[in-house]
Amino acid sequence: MTRPPRLPRPPPASSSARSPSPHVRALPPRDARHRAGARAEDAAADHFVRMGNTILGRNVRVGRAEIDLLVRDGAVIVVVEVRTRGPRSYQRALDSIDARKRARLRLAGQRLWISKFARDEAIERMRFDAVAVVFTPEGEPLVEHIKAAF
Repeated sequence: MTRPPRLPRPPPASSSARSPSPHVRALPPRDARHRAGARAEDAAADHFVRMGNTILGRNVRVGRAEIDLLVRDGAVIVVVEVRTRGPRSYQRALDSIDARKRARLRLAGQRLWISKFARDEAIERMRFDAVAVVFTPEGEPLVEHIKAAF
């Protein structure tokens, strides 16, 4: 039995057709959040390079998990979680790395270790760092780096 062809979805209603309540603040576009995250990852990568480390990968997929930065610090592989928050956030960026996220990153790191680094004699161990990036009103990044955060 053959399926009927899929019809294209109708375009979404224009924003002018819907008038939001004056008390409801519109959320920023998703792409703005992604741009801020990418800028934070750029700032974190620059931070590691300035410290003399090598960036092995960005947004590395391991199963369903994603490692923001994978860095080599001498004989150590560093799994880095990068976080940023806007100026109106109630939560600090580093506080947003909850136990579930840490467990997922540890599992991703373990899988990565087994598949890529366990047999490499030049690599001694793996470390998990956390980096928070806050942007000043002028747009300059302020980087807070915690080694062996979890």
